[in-house]
Amino acid sequence: MELFAINAQAYLLIQSTIVCTMKSKIIEALSYSDEVRAGLEKGLPLVALESTIISHGLPRPSNLAVAQEVEEIIRAKGAVPATIALLDGIVHIGLNKTQLVELATREDISKASSRDLAMIIAKKASAATTVAATAHLAALAGIKVFATGGLGGVHRGAQESFDESADLTALSHLDITVVCAGVKSILDVEATLERLETLAIGLVGFRTHKFPGFYLTDSGFELEHRVESAEEIADVIRARNQIGTTNSALLVTNPVAKEMDRARHDAILKSGLSNAARDGIHGKAVTPYLLEHFHTASVGESLAVNIEIIKSNSALAADIALAVQAK
Repeated sequence: MELFAINAQAYLLIQSTIVCTMKSKIIEALSYSDEVRAGLEKGLPLVALESTIISHGLPRPSNLAVAQEVEEIIRAKGAVPATIALLDGIVHIGLNKTQLVELATREDISKASSRDLAMIIAKKASAATTVAATAHLAALAGIKVFATGGLGGVHRGAQESFDESADLTALSHLDITVVCAGVKSILDVEATLERLETLAIGLVGFRTHKFPGFYLTDSGFELEHRVESAEEIADVIRARNQIGTTNSALLVTNPVAKEMDRARHDAILKSGLSNAARDGIHGKAVTPYLLEHFHTASVGESLAVNIEIIKSNSALAADIALAVQAK
């Protein structure tokens, strides 16, 4: 038995060494911007930012202006922005000014979820990262707070198409806090909430008991837990660490200050879904199709709301990162 115990200890030591070596190699494979590297070395609060909104979510040239403004909002709060993207096969954790311009203006930027990363790296191609991919890479880089716009979820008609965003499964096994404006109102919100519960993904409303619907402050569904400040969220994060529920993400839902007109929103959504069915749009093409329909049909109103969402969420994420560090 004693020999068995020694062998078991030796095995665990070898396994631990292998894991540490693998983690070291993974970290070396990431390219950190000078600003992010300095932030990590100094122990400054960092906020991860997805890049799909820059290359695919917002029209040019406002996409670059918004990306720059969002980073400045985070810096003004005292945190470090880390926009994540792949450029020519290299994973960038944080972008310099030139790289940010490339991301916003190049024509060869695809859209990558976590499952696409290896193929894009191997091909030395370029891609913006979705919520799933950004969360995965941020966690690898040691960044624990992430700001995005709206979360992906279960699509309408998923009982037949099985169409569900990889965002949900990615967040079911990552220790990261994500600030979002709920899920996009074009999705099946009720089914998404059910999946969040099944996947044990933490969910709190920031100063609200209503689950936001991206363009709308209230999707029609209630939230069980509410927090009033970044400090309260930091307390939740600390409690998660204490009781070991960090094997899945924490979602902080932050409703936009001024929502779209509801009647107009509902009419645009109805026509967009009808057009998508008519045009045979399905899978991951549905979301950008419907968002573009919203931008066009609302004559810019939805775009203005979208921009305010990412600004507000980034500011709150910076506050949370600072509060976590202060704890």
